[in-house]
Amino acid sequence: MRGARAALAFLTRLPAGALESADFARAPGWFAAIGLLIGGLTAVIWWLAALVWPPVIAAIIAVAAGLLLTGALHEDGLADTFDGLGSGRPRERALEIMRDSRIGSYGTLALGLALAVRVATLAALGPFAPVALIAGQSLSRGAWP
Repeated sequence: MRGARAALAFLTRLPAGALESADFARAPGWFAAIGLLIGGLTAVIWWLAALVWPPVIAAIIAVAAGLLLTGALHEDGLADTFDGLGSGRPRERALEIMRDSRIGSYGTLALGLALAVRVATLAALGPFAPVALIAGQSLSRGAWP
């Protein structure tokens, strides 16, 4: 179970207890299960929000919950990548920009557009949004080699 706890610590902001570095070697085998947990939690949040608000508001709340739950790890990487690539600078300088913790114009635009597409997609799926949340979170993490 230490591998599961390590995967939980790596992929979320949920408390996982004390771990040792060796525990993280066992974590990838648990990524799909943790994705299932993340997807299940965001799906429940979407479902509860959809009982009160229209699908677009439920989608915004579910996406926000997912960002809080995961620490926005992938979104941070997306923004860093677009800041570096959008800079038009030579390779070494672009990599330096990607390592910079500050967000630039290209990162902001990429992040805004990615979140808008995610919200619009979930809203368009309506009652099927929870299924997409669960499947997407689990399958994307289960694709680990």
